[in-house]
Amino acid sequence: MRTKPDDSTARLHSHLIAATLLFALSLALFWPGYAEFDTLRQYEQAISGQVDDWHPPVMARLWQALLPLGHGTAPLLTLQLAGYWLGLALIADALARLGRPRAGWAALAVGLLPPLLGWQGVVLKDAQLVGAGLAATGLIARYRLRDLPIPPAIAATAGMLFAYALLVRANAVFALAPLIVALLPIERLAARIGAALGIVVAALALSGAINHRVLRTQRSDVATTQPRYDLAGIAARTPGAAIAGLPAETGATLRAHHCVTPYFWDPLEDTPACAAALMPLRRLSTGTLYRQLAREALRHPIAYLAQRAAHLNMTERWLVPMRLPGAEPPTAGEPNAYGIATPGAAAGAWRTLAGLATRTPLGWPFAWLAAAGLLLVAARQARPGPTRRLALGLLASALALETSFAAISIAADLRYHLWPMIATALAAILLARSPSRGAIMAVALLLVAPALVARAILPDPPQEYDALLRWTPGVALLPR
Repeated sequence: MRTKPDDSTARLHSHLIAATLLFALSLALFWPGYAEFDTLRQYEQAISGQVDDWHPPVMARLWQALLPLGHGTAPLLTLQLAGYWLGLALIADALARLGRPRAGWAALAVGLLPPLLGWQGVVLKDAQLVGAGLAATGLIARYRLRDLPIPPAIAATAGMLFAYALLVRANAVFALAPLIVALLPIERLAARIGAALGIVVAALALSGAINHRVLRTQRSDVATTQPRYDLAGIAARTPGAAIAGLPAETGATLRAHHCVTPYFWDPLEDTPACAAALMPLRRLSTGTLYRQLAREALRHPIAYLAQRAAHLNMTERWLVPMRLPGAEPPTAGEPNAYGIATPGAAAGAWRTLAGLATRTPLGWPFAWLAAAGLLLVAARQARPGPTRRLALGLLASALALETSFAAISIAADLRYHLWPMIATALAAILLARSPSRGAIMAVALLLVAPALVARAILPDPPQEYDALLRWTPGVALLPR
């Protein structure tokens, strides 16, 4: 005798079915994936086998392993979109099983936010981090949210995904350490903090050995970019001072050639006069450069704080022009000799939609940062339990990564903020609790209003890379 299907079971499966369809549609929309300049450099390393650590070696080695399945960007695009929608699907399914189907649909809707999905169609380390991080979170959250034991195979798979995510971006540990701890069965707050710090220390200590010994990659000077960028910023802001052994006139040279910009560090490498002025720093080891930076930051704290504040303002996209580059997903793939094609017209239309959205608070990292802070305060009133704990872990993840940019960041692209954006959005859904109206109004007046004024009065910057190398933003905190 045939039994009637259980409607509740059908409703539970509907989130997984919808996510599968969204994955298929996203894959078709962005196929074979946008390839940017960094993408092509990694692909060259994957096919040649000559891998260095300027870009994440683990991504190049994974790409190399996938070459038998097909050349070009398609294999990695498939993986990052699969992880993206799998993670969201598992969180949505868990919420539905907890009797919150609408929250489950909201979690899937987060994946359709134009800037988030638009950047997920670009084969880059940032999209790889989001895909792997979401998949790992979803695998564990599906059990944790319902207080169920995690099968060993699921735990091992999530562990591998988190390990990949930690290696695919140098600063990913600041985002993932608090989230991983939130997913572990650790109850005491002091123990959680200790575990998070332990993960940070272990990741920073082991990543170099893994990259160079396990993944067999060559060393580049990527680790020196941060101290060189900040030492140049200090030199440009201390006229007549000899910084880190550089001649006293170096600061004037850096200012004259627009070498120091809060937008990105690139002029120091790609403008000949700037590279020549800082050539003595290139001869120093990473450890020596960081010791020099610490010394000069103590000697010239105002100059160092101005350097970091100007860049933080730029990367958080607060007091900036309306059309600040680096927010919109690419319009076309980078020209290449490998036959990697650009996605079709439909992807271009989505990119246009994403571009418009990035001019709203959806594309302003500082607005997401403020939202995470407000939600963290509102979470105090939520009922203790697995849902609140995961939400707090996601908020801590978003806030920790954004806070790290105050000291560790050399570029202002929106893609660096994709993880905090999606983590904050999911935390809001999990909490189902909005901040107080007074707190929202305070943020609007103190943060959003000045941002709107800045976008109205600051002139648009150049949109081409070569012109950006010579652009000095209005809020650069440089001496006249």
